[in-house]
Amino acid sequence: MNKSIPTKNRSHTGNDSCCLNGKKTGLQPIFVNTSQDDVCCGSPPGPESSSFERPGYELQHFVEDFLNTPNGAVPRVKTHLDPSDILGTVIVRLGLNRNQYKIAPGLHCVGHPGEDSPVLVTANYKLSFDTLRKELDSVDAWILVLDTRGINVWCAAGKELFSTAEVVRRVKQTALDRVVRHKQLILPQLSATAVSAHQVKKGSGFSVLWGPIRASDIKQFIADGMQAEKPMRRVSFSLVERIVLIPVELSHLPKPTLWVLLTAFILSGIGTHIFSFTDAWSRGLMVLVAYAGGILAGAVAAPILLPWIPGRPFALKGAVTGILAGLVMVSIFKAGLNWPGALALVLITIGVSSYLTMNFTGSTPFTSPSGVEKEMRKAIPLQLATILIAVIGWVAAAFTG
Repeated sequence: MNKSIPTKNRSHTGNDSCCLNGKKTGLQPIFVNTSQDDVCCGSPPGPESSSFERPGYELQHFVEDFLNTPNGAVPRVKTHLDPSDILGTVIVRLGLNRNQYKIAPGLHCVGHPGEDSPVLVTANYKLSFDTLRKELDSVDAWILVLDTRGINVWCAAGKELFSTAEVVRRVKQTALDRVVRHKQLILPQLSATAVSAHQVKKGSGFSVLWGPIRASDIKQFIADGMQAEKPMRRVSFSLVERIVLIPVELSHLPKPTLWVLLTAFILSGIGTHIFSFTDAWSRGLMVLVAYAGGILAGAVAAPILLPWIPGRPFALKGAVTGILAGLVMVSIFKAGLNWPGALALVLITIGVSSYLTMNFTGSTPFTSPSGVEKEMRKAIPLQLATILIAVIGWVAAAFTG
C-alpha cells in the first residue's frame, strides 16, 4: 500500500499522483509555488519522434521524407538550405572540420522522380551535395552520391576517388537499374579526368552524359534536353571564387606559426651579449611582422590580384607580392635596422609569400597536377635558400654596427 510523503508549505494542482519513469505512483510530489500549467515530471514533452527514424540510424535534417521505389525507400531531400546548412558552410569555408563534412553515399531524390527522371551524380562532400540540391527546386530527379571520402568533385577526381570504379560500384549497390529505365547518368564535367565513360557503360550498363561545370546551370541543362551551351563548359575563377578560398589557405597556418615564433624569438636574442631577452622581444617582433606580411602577401594579396601579377609560375607571382610587402616592412622598422637586417626581413616576406602562393595552385584551374609538381621541384629549393639566407643575415645583423 503506497503512502504519501507529508510536506510542509506544499502547493500543487490537486493531482496527488507523481510520475516515475512515465508511471503514476501514489507519492505526492513536493511543489513550491507551482501554477496550473506545471507538469508533474518537469517541462512538457518534446515533439514526437519522426516515423522515419530507425534504431541505429540518424535521420538527417535535410531529409523531408522517403519515396518508395522498387528497390526500397529512398530519402527525399530538401532543395533549400536550413540555417544549420549555412552555418556548416561557413565553418568549412574557414577550414574547420572539412574532413568530416560528408553525408552517407547512396541514392537520394528531389521532388517526385519516376523511372524516367534524370540521375545526377555527385560527391558525398556535403558542401558539394548542398550546392547541387539547392539548385534543383521544382525539379524531379535522382541524386546518386558517391563515396569520395568527403572530398569535393574536382579534388576527388584528382585523387581518383570520384572514379570509374566508384561510379560502377555505386550503381550496382543501389540497384539503380530497378529504379530507372533510361540507363543514363549525368556526371559533373569536373570529374571527367578520373571517369572513363565507356568503362562505366561496360561495367554498369549506364551511359555517361557530362553535365555543366557549375551546379547553377544544371536546371537549364536538363530543360535543354541534356545539352550544354559553351559557357556551361567554361571553368571560371573569378575574384569572388578566389576570395572564398583564402580562409581555407589561412587555416593551415596556426601550427607552423607557433614554431616560427619560437625560432624568431631564439634567433633574435643572439648577439654580442650571447643572448638578450630584450633583443629577443624587440627584434623578434620585427620578424613576426615580416612573417605576417609574407602571409598577407602570399595567401591574401596574391589570390586577389592573381590575374594581374606578372609571371606565369605561382611561386614567382608570390615573390613579386613578397617583395612589395618586404619593402613595406623595412619602411616600418627602418630606424632600428641596418642593411643585413633589412635584407633579411625582405627575404623572409619573399620566401613566405612565394611558398603560400605556390601552395594556392591546388585550388585553381590554371595548372595541372604535373605542372604543379614541376613548379614545386624548382621553387621549393629556392624558397628554402631564401629563408636560410634570411636567417644568416638576421643573426649577422646583431653583430653588425
